[in-house]
Amino acid sequence: MSKSNRYSPEAKKRAVRMLFEHEKEYESRWLATVSIAGKIGCTPQTLRTWAVGSVGDSYDNVLAETINGLYKTEVIRRQGLWRNIEAVEFATLTWVDWFNNHRLFESIGPIPPAEHGSNYYQQIEGSAKAA
Repeated sequence: MSKSNRYSPEAKKRAVRMLFEHEKEYESRWLATVSIAGKIGCTPQTLRTWAVGSVGDSYDNVLAETINGLYKTEVIRRQGLWRNIEAVEFATLTWVDWFNNHRLFESIGPIPPAEHGSNYYQQIEGSAKAA
């Protein structure tokens, strides 16, 4: 088997997930990469490539991974057992609506993100009309 195919896609995802989960325990991402690469038997450069190189993989995007964790904590685990897939889908839609349109986001004013976006575009339109 060639070196590039030595690890299954699942093993790569687990390694990258481990990197992001334990990154804060180290002084830098590189030190975390070196340590975890040694534990799984690959080079730090290989693990770094996996962490930043796979398009469409939420594990290479810390923000997406954070949102995934937040969603699981606030929706999936908090509400316990689900009756069916439709119940999960409805809860997901409800949570996404709340997250985007109703929650207060302190760092942008204490206003919902949708309101902030609307204010921003109104400001741009007003600037364009003034010019």
